[in-house]
Amino acid sequence: MDRYLKNILVVSFGFLLLYTAFGGLQSLQSSLNADEGLGVASLSVIYGAHIISSMFIPPIMIKKIGYKWTIVVSMCCYITYSLGNFYPSWYTLIPTSVILGFGGAPLWAAKCTYLTESGNRYAEKVGKVGKDIVNQYFGLFFLIFQSSGVWGNLISSLIFGQTPDAGSGILAILLVSIFLDNIDLKKEPKKEDIKNETFWIKILAPLRHLRDKRQCLLIPLTMWSGFEQGFLAGDYTKSYVTCTLGIHFVGYVMMCFAATNAICSLLFGKLSQYTGRISLFFFAAFTNAAGIIALLLWKPHPNQLAVFFVFPAIWGMADSIWQTQTNALYGVLFDDHKEAAFANYCLWESLGFVIAYGYSTFLCVSVKLYIILLVLVLGMALYTLVEYNENKTVPSNKLEKNMGENDSLGKTMQTKM
Repeated sequence: MDRYLKNILVVSFGFLLLYTAFGGLQSLQSSLNADEGLGVASLSVIYGAHIISSMFIPPIMIKKIGYKWTIVVSMCCYITYSLGNFYPSWYTLIPTSVILGFGGAPLWAAKCTYLTESGNRYAEKVGKVGKDIVNQYFGLFFLIFQSSGVWGNLISSLIFGQTPDAGSGILAILLVSIFLDNIDLKKEPKKEDIKNETFWIKILAPLRHLRDKRQCLLIPLTMWSGFEQGFLAGDYTKSYVTCTLGIHFVGYVMMCFAATNAICSLLFGKLSQYTGRISLFFFAAFTNAAGIIALLLWKPHPNQLAVFFVFPAIWGMADSIWQTQTNALYGVLFDDHKEAAFANYCLWESLGFVIAYGYSTFLCVSVKLYIILLVLVLGMALYTLVEYNENKTVPSNKLEKNMGENDSLGKTMQTKM
């Protein structure tokens, strides 16, 4: 097996094991620990800590200990939250939520950077287009990773009310520790200003990355990812499924979302090289917008059992595009500053989660649907502007390159003559 593919599979199955326990817990928090809003509060704290962590920790942690050990150390933080759910209370869930949140940002930033760097190196090795390989790697990752929602929710549904087991998280740590290759960090030019970079300059790299206009324009689209996932896990499960069918159906509904997401991740990861990312983004936006409008008009009834699974299925199909293509987009646009870029991705996606979970107990469902629709429209409008500017820049760069090649050819011909 190719070394690059082996590493992608190790990372993917590591995340599968880690999120088998955490994913089931996450989808059930709003219903399982509903007293005084403890479950939703713990999720808000997780993503709040995630935001703080995203601003400072990922770049410096990756540079100090590398991609592999950043993933390993961060995975250890997730186990504490599973342990906290053995005896759920404000004194156990909130502190462990903070620990998980601080580990989440470097975990995802290291994973995203690792997949992007591996895809680019393999493409260079075999003479293929880097972004196509990166898309396929993310598609493969999310195929395996999203299936954790199936297993986690299946376990939660079959043994509902039982305390989740942290054993799969320990297996994830062992798998990555033993089998994952710690690829070298990309060599940087030896310039004096880079050589003398201070600790604070490195640690503030995600904030400095906001000077890139493209990153600023992508903020609403990145936050949308948090909004739409937060709505499904926190509001759809509570306001539609639990209220109409009962809490025991939550796990099965989320399994439908995860299964559709996993299958479509691989499909769209491969399809993107033929369709391009722009058409996929608009397809996902149309799908979500149609789903939001339908939810505004729908009056749920227990006899409409199939409909309760249709919405998470189409939501999962759209989310597979948001996850694979947005990650790949960041890797392509910000190739020279991947660690800082993916830290920003974690930051703004987490902010979307925090806002979605934060207003969950205060606003009615229809208002929440209008809010996420507004975020979707704004995100797509600004994303379109990014693509428009990129398409203007690329042809001019190609023209300059061709002119340079022609000048070199002319000089060579004159020398020969």
